[in-house]
Amino acid sequence: MRPEELPEIRHLHLFRDMTQASFESLMASSYAQNFPQGLEIIRQGDPADFLHIVLEGSVELFAQWSGRDCTMAVVQPVSTFILAASIRDAPYLMSARTLERTRIILVPAADLRAMFRRDTEFAVSVIAELAACYRSVVRSAKSLKLRNSRERVASYLLRQSMLAGGATSYTLPVEKRLIASYLGMTPENLSRTLRLLEADGVKMDGARVIITDREKLTALAQPDKLIDGPDALADANGSDLPGASS
Repeated sequence: MRPEELPEIRHLHLFRDMTQASFESLMASSYAQNFPQGLEIIRQGDPADFLHIVLEGSVELFAQWSGRDCTMAVVQPVSTFILAASIRDAPYLMSARTLERTRIILVPAADLRAMFRRDTEFAVSVIAELAACYRSVVRSAKSLKLRNSRERVASYLLRQSMLAGGATSYTLPVEKRLIASYLGMTPENLSRTLRLLEADGVKMDGARVIITDREKLTALAQPDKLIDGPDALADANGSDLPGASS
């Protein structure tokens, strides 16, 4: 592990409040690994041997069943995954594959669990992180169950605008196929929905989103803080899609 990477890891909410001795002990048993693009690095159902920290690149978390798969989240630097399985010593519920060349710190799950029992502040941070992940999953489930496809896409595009500082034009942070899967749609349905949304104040130029009428888009999306947030910790813990920038 590179010495300059330690401050970035230490700054994560999960690690920032633990004692320095505990942090150094945990990092001493951890190691870095570089992965090529398109590699499946964990598989659902396998034992959770490591907590993963993404330092460079990006990772798609996805689930599979009966020949189908769906995107659950995309993790970008600097974020962790999958904490719950590592703490519980339970099988991974999701698989993970790299979307580009990616550098990851692997923290042994057994050491993580031992530190959870020893360092009170770390234990509090773990609980807060897991609570944030749970709230993020509930928000996502509410959007999937309560909104139709047009409303889900409109809500996603409006929220990305807010994350980009209220920008009226921004670039989608991930590929459209990943957004479609995350929103419970096929790529074809997403493309069709995006065309329909032109009447509701949105135009697409490739991966560029142009909001032409924010009032119309807001009227369709009906943003709700109990679904869309903001929730600072949940937005930063790698359990969602990354935010756009203008």
